[in-house]
Amino acid sequence: MKNTSEKREKEKRVVKEMISLYCHGHHHASGTGLCPDCRELCDYAWKRSDLCPFMENKTFCSNCTVHCYQPEMREKIRTVMRWSGPRMIFHHPVLAISHVIASKTEKKIKGGLSK
Repeated sequence: MKNTSEKREKEKRVVKEMISLYCHGHHHASGTGLCPDCRELCDYAWKRSDLCPFMENKTFCSNCTVHCYQPEMREKIRTVMRWSGPRMIFHHPVLAISHVIASKTEKKIKGGLSK
């Protein structure tokens, strides 16, 4: 299992890539930048990851049952993930596959511990 800081950094990288895909697909942001709304969502998601007290013993935020996001922001991040998730495989295949594998592995480990 990765240490907490590695997990946080990977979580933040995946979230940033997903928000970037969404922003470019929906808001037609130019270059590598994000529109103000997507920048705000990315900053919020990063802050949540940095402050998460459960990062050491939970799966990635997308699988978390704690839901520490404010309801409005949670809905925004879910919208981004629903749209960007399938597209990640074409834009960032290694990152997408490694995230899915790590997520499934952590779920399996956590599920095995709770039995």
